[in-house]
Amino acid sequence: MAEETKKKDQHDEKPLEKMTVKELREIAMVIPHSRAVQDMKKDELLAFIREAKGIKDEAPVKKRKKAVKLKMTRAELKAKIRELKAMRLLALEAKEGKKAAALRHRISGLKKKSRRAVGA
Repeated sequence: MAEETKKKDQHDEKPLEKMTVKELREIAMVIPHSRAVQDMKKDELLAFIREAKGIKDEAPVKKRKKAVKLKMTRAELKAKIRELKAMRLLALEAKEGKKAAALRHRISGLKKKSRRAVGA
């Protein structure tokens, strides 16, 4: 019984956004619900708990800005891959192993993007 009160105290201290999905599910299980709590994602759990407890939107948690990536067509990706392969061959001839390995990793990443890319 004492463990349950400790868990509840921990939940009350932490803001909802900082909680894990597992912790949010524990809180949501206590609230009467018509949907399956286990199937909810974190965003849905947060909205459900806030609605049930009557909590208005709190100040949003600061999110890190993601770098904006420009989408390249498949043809542009393939051209970049050819360019990097030529650079890699030069690095291998100059016996620059680390540079060649780094280029190989970049080529591999671009190949993966080209498989997912749409357009010719």
